[in-house]
Amino acid sequence: MKEITISILLILGTFFIFSSSVGVLRFPDVYSRLHAASKSATLGVAGVLIAAFLFFLFEEHVVSGKLLLGIVFVLLTSPVAGHMISRAAYRSGVTLSDKTVTDELKAYIKNDQKRNAK
Repeated sequence: MKEITISILLILGTFFIFSSSVGVLRFPDVYSRLHAASKSATLGVAGVLIAAFLFFLFEEHVVSGKLLLGIVFVLLTSPVAGHMISRAAYRSGVTLSDKTVTDELKAYIKNDQKRNAK
């Protein structure tokens, strides 16, 4: 049962990493590419690290603090970094794709600029 759990986590992690790579190559603009890179890669790397943690826990009877810290670090930093990079790209004028339906941040930035001007 242990091997099956570890194998499933490895397969799921690998699937998410692969789908992240495909998303980065296929999506039309920076914002959707960042979404694919940050969300799917986070799940993929976390799945592989959890599988490695369980392997060492079940087979070697060792609790790896480095793997636990790596899991927490990836889960906390990758989505935040993707969000901040996309906001910086938006504020620097990187255009949205033609397929983008709504731009909710535009109205928020206009209101924010009006408040700061007063």
